[in-house]
Amino acid sequence: MSSYDVIVIGAGPGGYVCAIRCAQLGMKVACVEGRETLGGTCLNVGCIPSKAMLHATHMLHEAEHNFATMGLKGKAPSVDWKQMLSYKDDTIAQNTGGIEFLFKKNKVDWLKGWGTIPEAGKVKVGDEVHEAKHIVIASGSEAASLPGVEVDEKTVVTSTGALELGKIPKKLVVIGAGVIGLELGSVYARLGAEVEVVEFLDAITPGMDKEIARQFQKMLTKQGLKFTLGAAVQGVEVKNNKATVTYKLRKDDSEHTMTADTVLVATGRKPYTKGLGLEELGVEMSERGQIKTDGKYATNVAGIYAVGDTIAGPMLAHKAEDEGMAVAEGIAGQHPHVNYGVIPGVIYTHPEVANVGETEETLREQGRKYKVGKFPFMGNARAKANFAGDGFVKILVDATTDRILGAHIIGPMAGDLIHEICVAMEFGAAAEDLARTCHAHPTYSEAVREAALACGDGAIHA
Repeated sequence: MSSYDVIVIGAGPGGYVCAIRCAQLGMKVACVEGRETLGGTCLNVGCIPSKAMLHATHMLHEAEHNFATMGLKGKAPSVDWKQMLSYKDDTIAQNTGGIEFLFKKNKVDWLKGWGTIPEAGKVKVGDEVHEAKHIVIASGSEAASLPGVEVDEKTVVTSTGALELGKIPKKLVVIGAGVIGLELGSVYARLGAEVEVVEFLDAITPGMDKEIARQFQKMLTKQGLKFTLGAAVQGVEVKNNKATVTYKLRKDDSEHTMTADTVLVATGRKPYTKGLGLEELGVEMSERGQIKTDGKYATNVAGIYAVGDTIAGPMLAHKAEDEGMAVAEGIAGQHPHVNYGVIPGVIYTHPEVANVGETEETLREQGRKYKVGKFPFMGNARAKANFAGDGFVKILVDATTDRILGAHIIGPMAGDLIHEICVAMEFGAAAEDLARTCHAHPTYSEAVREAALACGDGAIHA
C-alpha cells in the first residue's frame, strides 16, 4: 500500500493543476485518471479539440470570403474531412502529452484507472488501495441530456460525438443555444451544413448581457445559422440514420417537427461523481448533484475536498484551475483566494464573445447606478484592415467612483482582450486608469481603451 500527502481524483484542468501545484509545494502527490490520456474532458473531447476545429474552419472561411480581396488568388480549398480530424487529433495528442511530461517533471504519480473512496484517507484504484492525508475530487462533468432524447453518439450526439462525425452532415440540428452548441454549430455551418438551433428560452446564451446576445444572434444569423427560440424539445426519433426532432413552441403550445442528419444535444453539463462512493461516505450533495464545500473547498468529511465542475459555480476550465491551485495552497497552509467576480467567459466563434463581471441586467436588479462606455470595432484601424470590424467593446462602471464593474466584448480576439479588463478589475481600477494607459497602435486593444474613454469625456475615434 502506497502512501501520499495528496491524491487527486481526475486529471482535467482542476485535477492536474492541483496535483502539480501540490508537488511544487513539496508534497508527495498522485493523480487518478482512467482515460488513456491526461487532461480530462477539456483537452480530450472539449475545449482543445473544438478550438482546433474552429480554427480550421475559420481559415476556410477566410479563404472563401476574404483572400481574393487581399489579392490572394487561386482555387478555393476543398475540405479533406479525414485530414481535418487528424489535425484535431494531433492537437489533442500534443496537449495531453504535455500534461504527462509535466507530471513526470514534477514527480506526480499517475495512478491509471478509475478511483473510488472506500473510506476517508483511502483511494482504491483497481485492486490497489492507496493512503492519503488529503483527497481532492476533481472528477469533472458529463453532458446532460433531455427526457425523450437518447444519445447514440452517431446520429444523436453530444459534443464528444460532434467532434468525430464520420462525415459532414447536410443538416445539423443543435438543441441548446449556449456556448457549446453555438461553437460547434459555427464549425459545421462553415463546412457547408445547414444548421438550425433550437432553444427553450427566448434568447441565446442565457445569462449574457442582453445587448451583446442580440448582436451576437444577428451575426450568427448572417453567417447562416437559423434559430427557433422559445421551443421545448419533446423528443428525437431516429429512423434510417435520420433524426426527427419534435418540439412545442411555448408561446402557443403548438407542436412542430424538423429532420436532420445529425442532432447535437448541447443542453449543458452535470457533475460526474458516480462510482466515487460519496453517498456511502456521507458526503453532502446539493439538489443539483454538486458536492457541497466550504470556503476552503472542504467537504463535510474530514480530509476530502472538491473543485471544478463537481461543485457550485460556472463549469469553466479556468475556474477549475484556480480552485485546484487554491485547494493545493490551502492544504500547504497558505491563504489562497479565488475572486469569483472576476472570472471571464469566452465563446470562440467568429467574432469571439467575452465577458467578465456584471451585466446591465444584474446591475439594474441590484439598483446600482452605473455608466456605460462603448466603442465599435469599425472605429479600430487594425480591425478594419483585417475584415474584423463587426462588434464592439462595452465597459460598465460605477456612476460615482468610476470603478470597473464588468465588461463585454464581441469582436476580434475578444477572448484575449478581456484579460486586460480582468487585471484592471482585480486591482480595483477605474475606467480612467485604463483610459490613461498607453496602448500600442495599431492593435485591437485600442478599442478597449476607447471604451474606457467613453466612460468619461468620450472616445477619440468614435
